[in-house]
Amino acid sequence: MLDPQDLVGTTIGPYRVGRLLGQGGFAWVFEAVPDQGKSVALKVLKPRYAGDIQFEKRFRNEAEVASGLQHTNIIPILDVGQADDHTYFAMPLCHDSLANLIEQRGILPEPVALRIARELTAGLSFAHGAGFVHRDIKPDNILIMQDGTTVISDFGIARTVTGYVTATGVNMTIGTPQYISPEQAQGRALDGRSDLYALGVALYKAMTGDVPFTSTDWFELARMHVEQQPMAPRKKRPDMSARFERVILRCLAKHPDDRYGSAVELEQELEEIATTSRKTDTFGKAPVSSQEYEASIARDSGSSKWLLALLAVLLVVAVAVTVVVVGR
Repeated sequence: MLDPQDLVGTTIGPYRVGRLLGQGGFAWVFEAVPDQGKSVALKVLKPRYAGDIQFEKRFRNEAEVASGLQHTNIIPILDVGQADDHTYFAMPLCHDSLANLIEQRGILPEPVALRIARELTAGLSFAHGAGFVHRDIKPDNILIMQDGTTVISDFGIARTVTGYVTATGVNMTIGTPQYISPEQAQGRALDGRSDLYALGVALYKAMTGDVPFTSTDWFELARMHVEQQPMAPRKKRPDMSARFERVILRCLAKHPDDRYGSAVELEQELEEIATTSRKTDTFGKAPVSSQEYEASIARDSGSSKWLLALLAVLLVVAVAVTVVVVGR
């Protein structure tokens, strides 16, 4: 079986493969250098999936479609190709990810989390308007560009798996158990409000250091998403503003109708919070670069039913260990 390290130092298409950056259920991600230009992140489909003609074709097609999502807060896809049995796409090499920031700090200052939320929601508003539902919003898929801009990655992966399952009936699911919406756990139809739920989980994690629900039993974890109310974030993070807490809890509503009606609606509320903050504080553009992030930390330190869900949850349990959407 091919090991990702076997690809280091080789050439795939026009790219010289460098160090392994990360991997997920479907692909490996390498730093790579093209024949001309600067380093990129090269996502290479794992042999198991590259050898599946239907999956490989959908992967390339959806990557090409996703490359049309041209927005400041969606990572651009620079190139899609196939060479020597390897299917790949290239994207800009990012500075960091939300997952790394949380791992390094445990929690984020509220202005930083608010800025990230606003930029993510802007990207989701655009994608949803173009007919894309991500299905796997999580800190690993929330990347930070060299200039500090927050971007969403992996829209193409979501549509690849969804189309593949529909066409073949193969038991695969999209999503990460700690971040799936109740309707996703139940196997129901999804729209953009499912992404808002996952965004709420990511913001909960950024602000408290924890996800709302944890369990080593995927069946139990899915049940929690469907039935259990999360602990109020301010019980874990008392310095958090009540208004931002309300935003997160509304995103985490069990029924889609009780969440924001759209990412546009959420985007408007976040902008109102940011505007109010600017009037009462020196809010500005919250930094996320390493040096500015340290400075912001220093400044901050001074101031359903279960039976209906059962079949779909069993599907999540069956694949959750092996199918994880590709992160950074």
